[in-house]
Amino acid sequence: MSPLHTRVRFIMVSPTHPGNVGSAARAIKNMGFGDLVLVNPKDSGILAHEEAQALASGATDILEAAQIAPDLDTALTGITLAFALTARTRDMGPPSLDIRQTAQLSRTHLNNHTDTHIAIVLGTERTGLDNDDISRCHRICHIPANPVYSSLNVSQALLLAAWELNYAMQAPPTARHTNTAPPAVASNPLPTVTQELSGRPDRLLSTPAHGYTDIAERDYAPAEKVEAFINHWESALIGIDFLNPNHPKKLMPRMRYMFTRIHMTQEEVDMMRGVCTNILKTVYRP
Repeated sequence: MSPLHTRVRFIMVSPTHPGNVGSAARAIKNMGFGDLVLVNPKDSGILAHEEAQALASGATDILEAAQIAPDLDTALTGITLAFALTARTRDMGPPSLDIRQTAQLSRTHLNNHTDTHIAIVLGTERTGLDNDDISRCHRICHIPANPVYSSLNVSQALLLAAWELNYAMQAPPTARHTNTAPPAVASNPLPTVTQELSGRPDRLLSTPAHGYTDIAERDYAPAEKVEAFINHWESALIGIDFLNPNHPKKLMPRMRYMFTRIHMTQEEVDMMRGVCTNILKTVYRP
């Protein structure tokens, strides 16, 4: 498998069924990946559960290497592009891509930047991801399915996502830079993947949806840096009485969606944290 596979993480939020965790591990190994993180599972021993071990079926090494994180922010540490995999439409949230667009954008992002990592975030078996989880991701990702019965088992959804990512990342370098005609049965054409004007074969531009373009020169900030800035920003808004912490309404979720949607660079994060620092210095100046 390509080196890109080592920079992909699958995150399962609050899993409850050991069998799904085992099946997810098997799917991850089937497609050449290896990074699995569980966020606050119902059973802290879920990775060693006999059902998980049985359904992993030869992928117990993925379970042994898997990490358990106390929250999604921790699980996203080091991630520069996160996708929330959900079947439900949202009134508020990041732009939505289908799974094939997600795979193409992921490949482009990883090819453009040597120090980037992407994550596919999946929710609980019963309710999926909540809005707070989604607000921590840059894009919503969905799997086109039967509109009258689109709900997938979480391990099935993970397998489909892993297959698309693996397929995109195995494309030979020359094929990655050519326009791919969609199959005759496809109702929507696949997004164009073009070579950057500089002519470098390792730097790609892709516009899967909503005019989103991954730019090779941008130093995208990892999730933990953006989260630290948003917490700093919240403190600054409270300091100038723009945000009432006792009645916050939807201000901070909307702010979070805005900042994740624009996919901030490290320079932008540093600049905005400087703004926050000066706001707080001015507000609390003796």
